[in-house]
Amino acid sequence: MGVETILNYIQVSDRLASSGQPEDRQFKAIAEAGYHAVINLAMPNSENAIPEEGNIVTALGMRYVHIPVPFEAPDSRHLRDFIQIMQAFPKDKVWVHCVLNYRVSAFLYQHYRLALGVPLSEAKKVMLPGWNPNETWQKFMTLSDIGLAKQS
Repeated sequence: MGVETILNYIQVSDRLASSGQPEDRQFKAIAEAGYHAVINLAMPNSENAIPEEGNIVTALGMRYVHIPVPFEAPDSRHLRDFIQIMQAFPKDKVWVHCVLNYRVSAFLYQHYRLALGVPLSEAKKVMLPGWNPNETWQKFMTLSDIGLAKQS
């Protein structure tokens, strides 16, 4: 079983993929595909959450970072933490997931826009096709001053 069977999988770039919640056995496929880190943006009580996900991921030799983002209340602090974590893995293959790849789509859009300086039209290409962000997420996707230190 390959990574392409994971819910709402998107191969964003050579070193970045996103998805909805992988099943516990699918983390092995993520590791076998050469990913070095998994970032989880779902809440620990989200549908299909795996309480031992961090243990599963680290046992497979990958790093695990959990940033619990309430679906109804994403904020600039969550985004700042996410961007800083993404910057900590500049050359590593990173897998980012949440429940359905909605949170991740918005976070990656913002990462591409704010941290990488990609034009809006290009940044939108990292998002899950067909997802129509509600008002909360539309507002989140317009955040710009999040207190990031400029990279030199």
